[in-house]
Amino acid sequence: MRDPITTLRDRTTPWSRRPGPRYLVHVLRGQAQVDFLPNAVTGAVFSVALFAAGWAYGLYGLLGTAVGTATAHLLGVDRERITAGLEGFNACLVAVGSAVFLGAGHLSTALLAVAGSVLVTIVTAAVARVLGSRQLPTLTLPFCLTASAMTLAAPGLARLWHHAAPPASLPQPAGPPSALSFTDLWHGLFANVAQIFFMPQWYVGALFLIGIFLADRTAGAMACLGSLTGTGTAWALGAPAAQIASGAAGYNAVLVAMALCGVFLPAGRRTVAYALTGAAAATTLTPALTALTAPSGGHAFTWPFVLVTLVFLAAAPAFPHLRATGKPTPVATPASPTTPTSA
Repeated sequence: MRDPITTLRDRTTPWSRRPGPRYLVHVLRGQAQVDFLPNAVTGAVFSVALFAAGWAYGLYGLLGTAVGTATAHLLGVDRERITAGLEGFNACLVAVGSAVFLGAGHLSTALLAVAGSVLVTIVTAAVARVLGSRQLPTLTLPFCLTASAMTLAAPGLARLWHHAAPPASLPQPAGPPSALSFTDLWHGLFANVAQIFFMPQWYVGALFLIGIFLADRTAGAMACLGSLTGTGTAWALGAPAAQIASGAAGYNAVLVAMALCGVFLPAGRRTVAYALTGAAAATTLTPALTALTAPSGGHAFTWPFVLVTLVFLAAAPAFPHLRATGKPTPVATPASPTTPTSA
């Protein structure tokens, strides 16, 4: 497979060499990189999906990605990483997460989203030096660290916390599993994809899925399989129907499935099974991390995806039939490998 960065460089058009359009392409690729895809068209579809969920979420997504990308430019981050959108996706999640969990309509939230988008770029470089020496990617770990710190601190800061209710209390023992209707099922299968950006609407997930398939059919197929696995595992374990329908129970499974089959490991029958095992593990881990973060509102973010994927990738060299794709990730290139794209 060709080096994706080389592919991007070879297919650059005269239009995209202009500073303004080129920067926009980098920002859109940054949004698409949330799902490991350096495709500006996919990033545009993702942006449309966020605007479909709410105009404020679309603006926060673009703002965070743009600030993260600009910060990387100012700090002199490797140009090829910026070109592929690898410096924007964590910032996008920080900004959208700020809007969702702290309230999009507050000036303090907007300022915090900008500050968090700057900070997460620095955190990315730090995490890269730790994980890069072990040939492991950073994934969304910089986002998880930054967002967790922000949401833990927010309830104690009056100018940041605008909710009348206090953060969630510790979880109570689960009751009998509720019935899962067919509507809950198919809503959940799409919402699992939307919840990667913290959106519970099934139609938003459908738009995200279209964007994924536009960039890479293997990625789209694994997103679907991961969603099925997450939903099936959550149902088998007795998760509440409302959580399954909203995608809150299964979104980490989507990311794990995509990462472990076709992104960091080659697509094949063995890696499909390996990836779906990881997807089930991430779904099982999600309630544990939700309980652990209950004092700050119970936001597991993408911690289950990060932890499970790093464990499975660290274990992969011990299994001869699971070869990592491409060359080892250098220390200075911490984020996800990308697939060739024309956008």
